[in-house]
This record gives sequence, structure tokens and C-alpha cells, in this order.
Amino acid sequence: MIEFYFDCSSPWTYLGFESIQNVAKDTGTSIEWKPILVGGIFNTINPSVYASREKPVPQKASYMRKDLQDWARYQGLEINWPEVFPVNSVKAMRGCLWLAPQGKLVPFARAVFQSYWRDGKDIAQDDQLIPILDQLGVDREAFFAGIQEPGIKDQLRENTETVMRRGGFGSPTIFIDGDDMYFGNDRMPLIQAAIERRQGR
Repeated sequence: MIEFYFDCSSPWTYLGFESIQNVAKDTGTSIEWKPILVGGIFNTINPSVYASREKPVPQKASYMRKDLQDWARYQGLEINWPEVFPVNSVKAMRGCLWLAPQGKLVPFARAVFQSYWRDGKDIAQDDQLIPILDQLGVDREAFFAGIQEPGIKDQLRENTETVMRRGGFGSPTIFIDGDDMYFGNDRMPLIQAAIERRQGR
């Protein structure tokens, strides 16, 4: 079992979202998707993120942009830095939870990632989520009512608090077999190797 804690507001999570599915396919392992709000994590245990955004080290920031594009190219994805960053992803992440029982979490999350990280759309806005809903055949009114349900709000909050209790500090955070934690898109080879060891390969 792979548990994938994620927030669509992170470009590295977009990369990880796609690559973890390849790991799962290659190893015959199921994925349990865990939407979170990474801003809640930063506010609680990792506020240094904000300071580094306010006063970035120029050399490090330049390399990060290159590194991101290198990874995107390697994975066959297109990433363009959006004008709105950071973005309020709460509606999108609640939407992932609401759509999960309908089997539409993955296509919805993928479309949100593409809308924000490829096309530069502000996914905090209803009018940018509506085309995604229409594309997936999701009833607009039901969706926007559903993401206001107390149970959906509580689940998103609970997922965020749970990953912190388990040692997580950002997105994506991945667990295999309950207690083996990994952070970041670049850990996928390690995750696959760990799963294969457990499988006796």
C-alpha cells in the first residue's frame, strides 16, 4: 500500500503525482490518495518556507527553476510558473475528497495540476474549476455544494493533521506499508526499490 499525501499547489507534487502512478503500476501496488493543505503544514511546523520565499538565495532560486524544468522534461510534462503563486487550493483539495467516492479523484487532480502548472489558471477561482468539472461530467452545483459539506472540510483538516503527526512536513509525502516515509518527487526510485525489496524481488 502506498499512501500519497498531496496538495495541487506544488509543482513537485504534480511531478510526484504522475510518477507515483508509474511506481504503483510497476510494482502492482495500490495507492491511497490523501489530499491535504500544505499551507496548513507550513503554518504549523515549517514556517521557514515563507521566509525563504520572501528572501530567496538567487543562485538557489535559479537552480530550482532549472531543476524543475529538467524533471518536467524527463517526465514528459510541461510546467510554466503561474502568475498567481502561492495559490489557495482549498476548493480543489476538498474537491478531490468529494470526487473520490465517484472514482474521479485522479482525473480531477490531474486536470487541476495541468490547469495551474501548465496553463497558469488560478484554481482558487470557481470559473477556472468549472471547465474541469464539465470535462469530467461533474454536476457543478453538486460539486460546489459538496465541497462545503462539514465532513469534507473535516477530512481535509484531518489528513493534514495526520501527516504532520506521522512526521510529514510538506507535499508530496509518501508512506509505504504504514511507517516508511519519503518526501519529494525525486524519491520515487527509492520508493520503488523499497517496495520491490519487500516483495522479494
